Amino acid sequence: MVSESNRGGADRTTAAGEERGQLLFDVPEIRFTKLFINGSFVDAVSGRTFETRDPRTGGVIASVAEADKEDVDLAVRAARAAFDHGEWPRMSGSERGRIMARLADLVEERADELAALESLDAGKHPAVTRAVDVGNAAGSLRYFAGAADKIHGETLKMPGQFQGHTLREPLGVAGVIIPWNFPSTMFAVKVAPALAAGCALVVKPAEQTPLSALYLAQLAKQAGVPDGVINVVPGFGPTAGAALASHMDVDMVSFTGSTEVGRLIMKASAESNLKPVYLELGGKSPLIVFDDADLDMAVELAVGASFFNKGEACVAASRVYVQERVYDRFEERLAERMRSWVVGDPFSDPSADQGPQVDKAQYERVLSYIDHGKREGATLLTGGRPCGPEGKGYYIEPTVFTNVKEDMIIAKEEIFGPVMCLMKFKTVEEAIARANDTRYGLGAGVVTRDLDVANRVVRSVRAGVVWVNCYFAMGSDCPFGGRKMSGFGKDEGMHALDKYLAVKSVVTPLRASPWI
Repeated sequence: MVSESNRGGADRTTAAGEERGQLLFDVPEIRFTKLFINGSFVDAVSGRTFETRDPRTGGVIASVAEADKEDVDLAVRAARAAFDHGEWPRMSGSERGRIMARLADLVEERADELAALESLDAGKHPAVTRAVDVGNAAGSLRYFAGAADKIHGETLKMPGQFQGHTLREPLGVAGVIIPWNFPSTMFAVKVAPALAAGCALVVKPAEQTPLSALYLAQLAKQAGVPDGVINVVPGFGPTAGAALASHMDVDMVSFTGSTEVGRLIMKASAESNLKPVYLELGGKSPLIVFDDADLDMAVELAVGASFFNKGEACVAASRVYVQERVYDRFEERLAERMRSWVVGDPFSDPSADQGPQVDKAQYERVLSYIDHGKREGATLLTGGRPCGPEGKGYYIEPTVFTNVKEDMIIAKEEIFGPVMCLMKFKTVEEAIARANDTRYGLGAGVVTRDLDVANRVVRSVRAGVVWVNCYFAMGSDCPFGGRKMSGFGKDEGMHALDKYLAVKSVVTPLRASPWI
């Protein structure tokens, strides 16, 4: 867990007195590596395990039980029994909320250990992970704990001598597949509204980062969530993920990940029981900087929007458009800013802005896109090479390309790494057209002092969220989700509950009433 000297928040300078190269954060004890089914940690039926690796070094952290179809069947069976016959969906909303609030308390109490665990698995800075990832997880649980007793139907004034009302009932067994870039946050973002609604769940974490989901499952049991309500089955997409998506006794699937896998999940639903599917997929989000913007602020927003979390963010602003009158000054300030950007071991370097990519496959994928950019004729302003302490781990320099054309691969495809495409535009109309010239529609940003320009862009850009003079501003009450090939359905906010609830209409006769 994080050492006592570093408790207390996201200030990464708290350990600045330590010598570079020394571990500033204790490597956490790995306590949970088995499947979590029906309230217990169990081996996989096959006995197989897989290795989860430290992206700082490539070394093995732990061997984790590998779920396959048989294990998913057991997990779904446990969830089905908990839903059909258990107490969770039959509790009052306030009682579910009380248990969820206790889980949020436990997440906050164990924040240091959970942050260090997730950072080790995903290559993140533990202090940032504690504040952002774990903080968001606790916030989501607490938000939906408060929503659990506020799920209401409607009364209907029907024609003729009938009256009606609607019930919003828990949908049943939810299959949840979460990504590797924000594991604890995404666990809570998916699990919290499902719990509030009264559903039971089977969660498949990403094979790259399974440890935090298992840890959170144990905390849920400790908080009082009944056995079988939350089940966690680490494993691989083509096996455990496919089994969950195609399972005939799973009532819905919520998935965050790649567009390619999202298609497979929709196909699996169509070929099984036509379960509803909700997808939060890839992005190629634009950040549009107008010539009246505060350039220093705009540069900082562009850097954060592109390189936060090593660029491993679906909503990262990987396309930055700058109006031509200020483009040269923006480019110069951006290059200067990137010279002070530090790539390093997040466990030992207090100045590190960026850690390693999550695994070797993602590291090689990002480098291949950088090679594409070079071959297609884009110009490297900064970065573009592997780096890192002593040549170990999966570190890549933050990379900025200029002279990028819209038909280049680096401008069209999601890279999911520290790569920015910097481009120039002339008019508002051009900026809007180019921002929308993508198959994705997850996020967008606009930087301007002109309210009319901001409103025009906000109303014209086809994206699920648009930030004005900010970026990555999110909250538990702010719905998040995309359009086009970025998916559909919302996480966070009260809209997130809709995924886990079925609407039932009830109609009765209204006889001999003077009020029709």
